[in-house]
Amino acid sequence: MLDYKFIVENMTAVQANIADRFMKADAETVSRLYNKRTELTTGLQALQQKRNTNADAMKVKNLLPQQRVDLIEEGKKLKEEIAEAEAKLTVIEKELLAEARKIPNMAHPDAPVGREDKDNLEVKKTGVVPKFNFEPADHVKLGVDLDIVDFDAGTKVSGTKFYYLKNEGVYLELGLVRYALDILQKKGFTPFITPDIAREEILEGIGFNPRGDESNVYTLEGEDACLVGTAEITLGGYYSNTIIPRDKLPLRMAGLSHCFRREAGAAGQFSKGLYRVHQFTKLEMFIFCLPEESGRFHEELRLIEEEIFEGLNIPFRVVDTCTGDLGAPAYRKWDLEAWMPGRNGGDWGEITSTSNCTDYQARRLNIKFKDSDGKNKFVHMLNGTAIAVSRAIIAILENFQQADGSVRIPRALVPYCGFDVIKKKN
Repeated sequence: MLDYKFIVENMTAVQANIADRFMKADAETVSRLYNKRTELTTGLQALQQKRNTNADAMKVKNLLPQQRVDLIEEGKKLKEEIAEAEAKLTVIEKELLAEARKIPNMAHPDAPVGREDKDNLEVKKTGVVPKFNFEPADHVKLGVDLDIVDFDAGTKVSGTKFYYLKNEGVYLELGLVRYALDILQKKGFTPFITPDIAREEILEGIGFNPRGDESNVYTLEGEDACLVGTAEITLGGYYSNTIIPRDKLPLRMAGLSHCFRREAGAAGQFSKGLYRVHQFTKLEMFIFCLPEESGRFHEELRLIEEEIFEGLNIPFRVVDTCTGDLGAPAYRKWDLEAWMPGRNGGDWGEITSTSNCTDYQARRLNIKFKDSDGKNKFVHMLNGTAIAVSRAIIAILENFQQADGSVRIPRALVPYCGFDVIKKKN
């Protein structure tokens, strides 16, 4: 959430940013409500001062009976006026918070302005796109032929966009997780296995909409809680309502969790198989840091993502995400897109992303640090995907497939998996 005063004092820039992100939010309403809150707060403080003066007057000795009666009556009247003023202020503060939360974070000045992912800016390309002397299959056919993924059983038991991993697919998932965890451990990340459920207030603090037709979240009936779509939620909420000592920053966290997403409306050829599913495993990176350091740490997260996939020898490109494709909390976001030979005859598909959310989430979750000047200030919060397992499996199956239908395992994963090839079953 942006600072109220910042919105009021930078109205033109905030409105332009809303337009560039193609979002619906009303900065002028926020300004009006903020001014109204200031007016009500000032009036309430004046009434409270009168109440204090009245209380002091009641303590005076030798008051005449009528004076005491008058003071009592005045005290009752002030009590009613204060209660009325507090009620009005509560309503305005609730309205102000609701409207302010609709306003997205300011975008980085270098973020490309655009509406969709086609407007993202390619900034780097790494690896060699494979050339096959046979017609490459997509990961759906490969997974079924190798008997490592069962989509039909997943649909029968749980519904569409669910799946079973089996045989070597199980070791492939576990190997990917451990491979990435070992890299993050060397980078100073503290490992966590996080809850798969979070309170709605934490989701809202991170910037997710837990309810409504556009929500991508599974809510739990009768509970003020949801299944998490990413460990960003549970890692970000870990320090909610906390003042972190300055000398403890930066905090680097790595969270392993299941991720649950409704993926409402996500249909079509680019969503088939493992690319968009309702449940998958992901290892998430998260950093809490000083405001002046978030740009540097955003670069660090991106470089770690690159190191992970360079180590797997998967060709990928890095894109600077356009304003219309940024999530509301993000100041800037980079995506890694792997080459997927089975995607529309060969195309790039997102495998990771990393976002600098500055103090946007920290304001909503009330996460601060005590600065050297003794003042409490909001931390900056960043997140990044280390491994989204289902999409990493897509990239491995499709890039390392062989003419006989088998799939080689990237050399870096062999020690974790215990095999170097997955062969067709008889």
